[in-house]
Amino acid sequence: MTGMRVLGPTVDDQTRCIHYRTDLDVIAIRFACCGEYYPCHLCHAETADHPAEQWPLDQRDERAVLCGVCEHELTIAEYLRVEACPACGAAFNPGCRLHVELYFQVA
Repeated sequence: MTGMRVLGPTVDDQTRCIHYRTDLDVIAIRFACCGEYYPCHLCHAETADHPAEQWPLDQRDERAVLCGVCEHELTIAEYLRVEACPACGAAFNPGCRLHVELYFQVA
């Protein structure tokens, strides 16, 4: 990955981190609180100097999810609808759905 800055303890150039590094862990989230990309909520908690904030429901059109394979930025709404990157087809970890409320407000 060359263009997008992803903070935290990444372990490769596809945004995998020390916490989540399976073949499917290829996204980074731009956090609402700081506008920076991190591989996961744990990376943000360990390296940012502030608490994480969720993206509000009314901002689902924000580009806040980065595909670590092709660097396509997905809107929050788009990410929540798909299981793979619409640009390159890289599969996303379905287990990330267990942490949605850490990043995005849910109804």
